[in-house]
Amino acid sequence: MNGGRIGFGARPGTPDTWVRRGDEAATPKADLYTARLTVDVTPELRGRIRIAAFRRGVTMAVLLRELLDGAFPEEGSSS
Repeated sequence: MNGGRIGFGARPGTPDTWVRRGDEAATPKADLYTARLTVDVTPELRGRIRIAAFRRGVTMAVLLRELLDGAFPEEGSSS
């Protein structure tokens, strides 16, 4: 251990590669997903969801958002 300090990786060579530019439109996550939903599931179901998300290369949250969006399309959507 190094005295409780956490090391950081080296910065890229030029600031343009690691400093966000003001002309880029970044949408904060909070602006996209503003409601939190809590659902109680069994540990077994949580495990199956976790494995399915891993196999698809996404997070559990992304997987569940996609499933819910498909099950409950916006009004007027054809699905």
